Amino acid sequence: MRFASLGSGSEGNGLVVQTGTTCVLMDCGFSVTETNERLTRLGLTADSLTGIVVTHEHGDHIAGVARLARKYSIPVWLTHGTLRAQFKMLGNLPPDHPFKVTEIDSHTPFHIHGLHIQPYAVPHDANEPVQFVFSDGDKKLGVLTDTGRSTPHIEATLSGCDALVLECNHDSTLLAKSHYPHSLKQRVGGDYGHLNNADAAALLSKLNNSRLQHIVAAHLSRSNNTPLLAQQALSAVLNCAADWVAVAGQDEGLSWREIR
Repeated sequence: MRFASLGSGSEGNGLVVQTGTTCVLMDCGFSVTETNERLTRLGLTADSLTGIVVTHEHGDHIAGVARLARKYSIPVWLTHGTLRAQFKMLGNLPPDHPFKVTEIDSHTPFHIHGLHIQPYAVPHDANEPVQFVFSDGDKKLGVLTDTGRSTPHIEATLSGCDALVLECNHDSTLLAKSHYPHSLKQRVGGDYGHLNNADAAALLSKLNNSRLQHIVAAHLSRSNNTPLLAQQALSAVLNCAADWVAVAGQDEGLSWREIR
């Protein structure tokens, strides 16, 4: 199994997970043209996508989903709450529509061909948001972005992963000093916003990391964080060099990482 990021941040998100001939895209916040360009960097085409799974309805995660799915007839999986929030875009489709939408339960695993997918609920300011753990039956990739805080359920779900993509959205000091209005600071730093570096590190410290091959800091704010600050926070927990922690950037994404 392997994974790569098309891009990660408030301007657009997309993560590709592949095992054998099964290739699933988690979220798509980019235009069709930009998505294709970013897939090409990874040696992929949209035609090679088996399905799209969606975490929640915020534009940086879902803006490109319907257009991409329609153009290339790619099936989509998402929760009932996310579907209701984007009903005009994805709901009430006629039987002959070029792509199929499947509602998922936030606690019930499902399969897309050779890929086992476990959704799990997270606290975020959206309608029934989820994140996912992907498995080929042997190795596990856990993904957590867009959550304001950790929970025991999150920690139990992500413990024992072979690879982990973990939100390090902001540094609390930089956010406090930023030009953001007070209301936005409260939203971003609140219990239904985004994890800061320290909270991400605290979450990581509670996991069983004995199998961890890859750790990726994701969804970094351009103005309220730096890659080095995120790397230092996570590497301190793992007692590793800072540069062992990879960063999924907004523009360049993240190249393929193989889970062996």
